[in-house]
Amino acid sequence: MSRPSAAFFDLDKTIIARSSTLAFSRPFQAGGLITRRAMLRSAYAQFVYAVGGADHDQMEKMRQFMSQLCAGWDVATVREIVADTLHNVVDPLVYAEAVSLIDEHKREGRDVVIVSTSGSEVVEPIGAMLGADRVVATRLKIVDGKYSGEIEYYAYAEEKANAIRRLAEEMGYDLDESFAYSDSVTDVHMLEAVGHPYAVNPDKQLRRTAVERGWPVLVFNRPVALRSRASLPQGPTLAALAVGGAFAVGGYVWANARKRPHSG
Repeated sequence: MSRPSAAFFDLDKTIIARSSTLAFSRPFQAGGLITRRAMLRSAYAQFVYAVGGADHDQMEKMRQFMSQLCAGWDVATVREIVADTLHNVVDPLVYAEAVSLIDEHKREGRDVVIVSTSGSEVVEPIGAMLGADRVVATRLKIVDGKYSGEIEYYAYAEEKANAIRRLAEEMGYDLDESFAYSDSVTDVHMLEAVGHPYAVNPDKQLRRTAVERGWPVLVFNRPVALRSRASLPQGPTLAALAVGGAFAVGGYVWANARKRPHSG
C-alpha cells in the first residue's frame, strides 16, 4: 500500500500577493492596537517587502520595530480583528493559480499544508479559509493573555524543513512523492525536503538556484476573491503553469526574521 503524500505551501507571495501580516495593518490600527504612525511604518515595510529590495540592516531595523510593537497586544483582540476582517483583507490578495493548485492537490488525495514564518494568529485563519489540512507558523509567547514580544516557535529557513520532516514522520507522508512551493531563497531547505520542489514568483537568488537545479518555476499573477472560489473556472494544471517546457522552470511577521530577505 502506497504512503500518503502532501503539498507544502509557503504563504506570502506564494499563495497571497503580499505579506499576510502587513495586510492587517489598517484593521489593527482601526482596532486601536497600533498608531497611525506605526501603520505608516508598516506600510513602508510592505513597500520594501513588495519590491524585494530590503538589505539585512533595513530588515533588522524593521524586525526590531515590529517586535517591540506587538509586545503587550491582547491576544483575544488580535484574533477577533483577524476573524472580523479576514475576507475583506485577504480575499483580493489570493492568487487564483494557487487556489487552483491547492484544489488539484486535494483532488489527487494529498494533504495541503501551509508552512509560513508569519504568526499563527494570521496564518491559521487563512489556512482554514483556503481549506488547508494543516498549518505550520511562527508562535509568539503569550503571558496572561498578552504577547510578551518573545518568540515561542520560529518557523523560518531550516526550521521549515525540520517541521516538514516531523509532520512526515507523524502522518506517514512520503516526502519523495510530496510537493513544496515557495518564492524565497530562505526556503531552499524546505524545497529540498521533498521530491517535487517548485519556485513560485521567485526572488533572484531562488530563481538562480532553480535554474541550477532544474526546479520548475511557476508564475502566479491573478489575485482573486475566495468568495467566488466556487465559480472559478478550472485553473491551469501544474504542468501548464510550469515555465520553460522541458526545463520548466511561502511582514511584517510577528517578531520577524533575523536574516530574512522576505519569506512567508
